[in-house]
Amino acid sequence: MKFMKLGSKPDAFQADGKSIRYVTSELESDVVVKVEEVQFYLHKFPLLSKSNRLQKLVPKSNEDKVIEVCMDDFPGGANSFEVCAKFCYGMTVTLNAYNVVAARCGAEYLEMTEDVDRSNLIYKIEVFLNSSIFRSWKDTIIVLQTTKPLLSWSEDLKIVGRCIDSIASKTSVDPANISWSYTHNRKLAEPDKITEEGTNYRDKMENIPRDWWVEDICELDIDLYKRVMIAVKSKGRMNGAVIGEALKTYALRWLPDSVDALISEDHALRNKSLIETIICLLPSDKGVGCSCSFLLKLLKVSTLVGADESLREVLVNRIGLKLHEARVSDLLIPARFPQITIYDVELVQSIVNRFVIHEKSNWDLDVVRKNEKGTDNLILGHGSLVGVGRLIDGYLAEIAHDPNLNLGSFIDLSQSLPELARPIHDGLYKAIDIYLKEHPSLTKAERKRICGLMDVKKLTMEASMDAAQNERLPLRVVVQVLFFEQVRSSAASRSLNNHQSDGSQSTTNFDEECHNTAEENCKPLGKQLRQMKVSEELQKNGRLGKKNSKNSRSGAQLLPSRSRRIFDKLWSVGKGGHVENKSSETSGSSQSPTSIVPGDSKLVSSRHRRHSIS
Repeated sequence: MKFMKLGSKPDAFQADGKSIRYVTSELESDVVVKVEEVQFYLHKFPLLSKSNRLQKLVPKSNEDKVIEVCMDDFPGGANSFEVCAKFCYGMTVTLNAYNVVAARCGAEYLEMTEDVDRSNLIYKIEVFLNSSIFRSWKDTIIVLQTTKPLLSWSEDLKIVGRCIDSIASKTSVDPANISWSYTHNRKLAEPDKITEEGTNYRDKMENIPRDWWVEDICELDIDLYKRVMIAVKSKGRMNGAVIGEALKTYALRWLPDSVDALISEDHALRNKSLIETIICLLPSDKGVGCSCSFLLKLLKVSTLVGADESLREVLVNRIGLKLHEARVSDLLIPARFPQITIYDVELVQSIVNRFVIHEKSNWDLDVVRKNEKGTDNLILGHGSLVGVGRLIDGYLAEIAHDPNLNLGSFIDLSQSLPELARPIHDGLYKAIDIYLKEHPSLTKAERKRICGLMDVKKLTMEASMDAAQNERLPLRVVVQVLFFEQVRSSAASRSLNNHQSDGSQSTTNFDEECHNTAEENCKPLGKQLRQMKVSEELQKNGRLGKKNSKNSRSGAQLLPSRSRRIFDKLWSVGKGGHVENKSSETSGSSQSPTSIVPGDSKLVSSRHRRHSIS
């Protein structure tokens, strides 16, 4: 820390309790200066020789009478006045970053200018500020902090402005040229030292990061911090990512972790002012600077403290640009009154809407570029869209536990994403299943409605097997799951059959078979079932090996008895046969794909003995 010593005489100030201070001298005091609750018993001559204000207040006549002067509005209080008084007596005074502001304001109050005496206190303090304090990184920050209780005086004397300009200029310096101490990583043990070889000591140190300064200014009050950051940004040399890191560091330093502390009456206004200031200071480039996770934390806090609606809208727009970077936990923003849900689903809905609008504009731009190039090989980047699809499915699974979440909000959020976002519907199925479990009072129509969000053709084998045994799903959905699982099995069988029968046609793959099968789904149900019957007969005739035959029927064997009975009934109807009675309608005598398995006589005989499921 920089310091400056003034005067050469020994300190002769003494204290008598807390309210009386005097100078030990053979001469009696002839002036008493009262500052706040402290009385200073001093002498006219040294004071009047340096202070123009005291010359006006203390008459030169009445030398035998003690004059009393009241200065209750003295900037910096009694300690500041004592520094100025010691300078008047020529006593040793040490100025540093902690007391220089108060001394400068006190000197200004006493009008200790060059007109009164040469090399007066104002002049010496200004020299110290310009030659030492403003050239030191840490001292400048300390001085700026000490201006808070004397802000009006410091503003008039331009101390605040000069501190801010000094700090902003230093943050814009190339890190390779920094020769002062910093606290972000490692401190330079000997700043400004020049070695015998003529190289700076810092050359021996590790590379200084670009965000070396962000932690030091975190100690500033929010109002001063805002002015510093505005000055830093106005220089135009700071990367948006560094600005974002600085804001994140400041938020972590001052925002409490608990919700109760955020909304407590003692700190609610301060937290609101802090969060609104940070939002205003976000980098102008919306695509860089702050992570999506940090922006969502700001949005969560701004919602809790009731920040300005327009500022929250700014956050929603920024988050919509990089929603694919978020995590499910980031989206769990507590709802505020009058909402009755646990989490603010409407807010997440608005974020998703912004994301979709942004993605659609990118798709339109891609299409234009494709047309300009005249090529069909343009690959649209849907990675972020698929990532958001997984994110929202995970979020739906979390909020599905909320008993107060209405069906409409669940469906609207699910449908807010285009189909491209969900190539697989396992996550959506999980969320729907949780919602059905937590809301057992749903009507049949409501269950049908929510299950309509799910495309059973996009379920994996594992999810399909789970859905086939899920008693919470409507019967129609279970039938669809069983049917398309059988279609998938049939497509796999045909693919293996073609591969074995003709090795030259190896280009035929499973994906093509599934595509052909998907086209067949538009055909009548009975016709598709008859085609599957043909595939099963081909297996029975030995077109496939024994091993492949065993694998093709493994899915049917894993189905629960309820699912088999449903599919048997579906098969008998699909054949177009007439049912004579209730028992024969569901009996195992009809050769369904799940009941006829080559080499499994026990299963066939057991199904001949089964009765109606009605």
